[in-house]
Amino acid sequence: MKIEKAAARTDLRTGAVFGEKVRHSTKRLGQLAGLFADETARAAMDADVAVYDVEWHEAAPEGTPGGLFFGTSTVHPGKVGEEFFMTRGHLHLRREAAEYYWGVSGSGLLLLADEAGDCRAEIVEPGSLHYIPGRTAHRLVNTGAEDLVVGACWGTDAGHDYGQPDEALFGARVLDRAGVPTLVPERL
Repeated sequence: MKIEKAAARTDLRTGAVFGEKVRHSTKRLGQLAGLFADETARAAMDADVAVYDVEWHEAAPEGTPGGLFFGTSTVHPGKVGEEFFMTRGHLHLRREAAEYYWGVSGSGLLLLADEAGDCRAEIVEPGSLHYIPGRTAHRLVNTGAEDLVVGACWGTDAGHDYGQPDEALFGARVLDRAGVPTLVPERL
């Protein structure tokens, strides 16, 4: 028998995840065609600008029943036209799969939409805890001037479904209206 240090670590102050089996993904403006309402404004911006990063500890392979992923999403500050930078948002492939998010730093909103298309937003700030039930689309939006860092824990068999058009998932967008983040219905 022996005592060992953990193969991966997290910095609870910054949300950073590092060590063995840590994966990283960055989404840049050039990869997000069709995500923002003002496609002309997005296309005119630098395609290499990072919109968000995700890093996660992959203790078990994706698809493993009963396994968990632990990770952090960092949504950078910025806007495309009036619309704040955000993650793509998704449903889980295994629709009943739930997820937890918690605010680490920065300020933003968590958009949640049920299967009936009802959309609502929860304020994300340091220390906030967000339970995302199954059958609920979810997206992070950075409404502040610094990085929005959010921790997450989800099942390795949850999967991600990005296949539906954005307006079908959420039905609303977060726009800067006179300096105030405002949830605006997609269809007026």
